Amino acid sequence: SAFVPPEMMQQQQPYTGQIYQPSPAYTPASAQSFYGSSFEDEPPLLEELGINFDHIWQKTLTVLHPLKVADGSIMNETDLAGPMVFCLAFGATLLLAGKIQFGYVYGISAIGCLGMFCLLNLMSMTGVSFGCVASVLGYCLLPMILLSTFAVVFSLQGVLGIILTAGVIGWCSFSASKIFISALAMEGQQLLVAYPCALLYGVFALISVF
Repeated sequence: SAFVPPEMMQQQQPYTGQIYQPSPAYTPASAQSFYGSSFEDEPPLLEELGINFDHIWQKTLTVLHPLKVADGSIMNETDLAGPMVFCLAFGATLLLAGKIQFGYVYGISAIGCLGMFCLLNLMSMTGVSFGCVASVLGYCLLPMILLSTFAVVFSLQGVLGIILTAGVIGWCSFSASKIFISALAMEGQQLLVAYPCALLYGVFALISVF
């Protein structure tokens, strides 16, 4: 007879008629402990989308109040909800004055943000993201909206209009440069940052006046 290993000679266990059921490794309780005890622990939808109305309001007040100290931790966020609304409002006020310039508004905004992004990365030691640059420049467009709203009723092609336009350009560029130097720790370089900002907002002012 052939050699049979002793492992094969062991007697098999008798079948008892019960189906083997493994112990449950996944229970609903473990899922609740992993994802949270209830839906109340989940963050709000607006917070997940990156929209914080309190920060939007604080940034708006910082732009409207040029002498207010900017909070660098808030201004360094990539928030594009407010800038998109302000760009749309600026185009809408131009539309009320009979100027369909939505393409110019968004095109000049994109080119200006790209130029400021390159310039600030060369000037600052920490560096800045493109979203942060777009957010700051978009929020500081708010005074330009007031200028274009004024242009709906009154003409800006006069001495008073030139003075008002120059003041709004200085307002926008001063607010933007103040926020940039606060967020990027660029003390003593505000005038260097304000100059390219004034060139950008000057183009928007030309669209509003003419």
